[in-house]
Amino acid sequence: MVLSALQFRRSAEVVSTPLPEPKPQPKGPVIGLALGGGVARGWAHIGILRVLEREGIRPKIVTGTSIGAVVGGCWATGYLDQLELFARRLTKRGIFNLMDFSLSGSGLVGGRRLREMLDEALGDRAIENLPTRFAAVATEYGTGHEIWLKRGHLGTAVRASYAIPGVFEPVKVNDKWLLDGALVNPVPVTTARALGATMVIAVNLNNEHFGRSTVISDRVAEPPPAETPDATGRSGLFRPVKDAANAVSYYFNGRPSTPSGTPSIASVMIETINITQDRIARSRLAGDPPDVMIAPKLARIGLFEFHRADEAIALGAEAAERMLPDLREVFDALAARQ
Repeated sequence: MVLSALQFRRSAEVVSTPLPEPKPQPKGPVIGLALGGGVARGWAHIGILRVLEREGIRPKIVTGTSIGAVVGGCWATGYLDQLELFARRLTKRGIFNLMDFSLSGSGLVGGRRLREMLDEALGDRAIENLPTRFAAVATEYGTGHEIWLKRGHLGTAVRASYAIPGVFEPVKVNDKWLLDGALVNPVPVTTARALGATMVIAVNLNNEHFGRSTVISDRVAEPPPAETPDATGRSGLFRPVKDAANAVSYYFNGRPSTPSGTPSIASVMIETINITQDRIARSRLAGDPPDVMIAPKLARIGLFEFHRADEAIALGAEAAERMLPDLREVFDALAARQ
């Protein structure tokens, strides 16, 4: 077939068009940061992020459970400075003012004030529009499904992730009630890998529970003591009110306040979550270990001692400093494989 002059010129133009430059290959692995749950101990995440920023280590993927979702979400939106200032200024009275205690809902704390504060900080940001890939982990009430909130309203996702059972009210998302993600995935390494991370840095805030896996094979069960009224002469009828007061005391004193030493409602709930979180974290991390684990020494900080932010942030920074040689070694090793 004979080409016309116009067809030939067009064909020549197509052939002579220079090929596009190949896209530069990324240098080094894709870093993901998995921030674990730990209630007030989560302020340590701030210190860890500060050290990573100083060293030029900026994760492209951040996953968070519970307080890890709060700090991770604030970091992803560029709100970490304000969060740190807020945390360092917290006092016991300030914490009490944030907690709208209630006996009528499905949690001791309604969470309205905290929700308003987060909404003001995070605005109406959508997770999918953040400059960093982000996911908050939550647990579906009733089924126990692990839910990864990777799209939609950031503030709602963060609140669902920290909805501690019995303490904060569950959060409704797409007609499903969601609870604290620490019930199913306390340190979300698997989530970071699924989002594309090829090097995962995990932060475990509850690594100092020594002896948790011990089995006591022979313990004698004694008969229960006789029921006795409390110091006011009242017994079972007013116990819920007294237990609620004990719960408030536990938040701020870090111990049960019952004269007999019986654990309060809050102490039972928090210790139950501690045990569950520890058992699940051990199993999940054994099955899918991170490339680098940062484990701040936070045992002396109570789970609800939010007013000790200065100490927690410093301990987080200290733990990150200790792991810098390992971080560099792993990064270089993974980069050499590319």
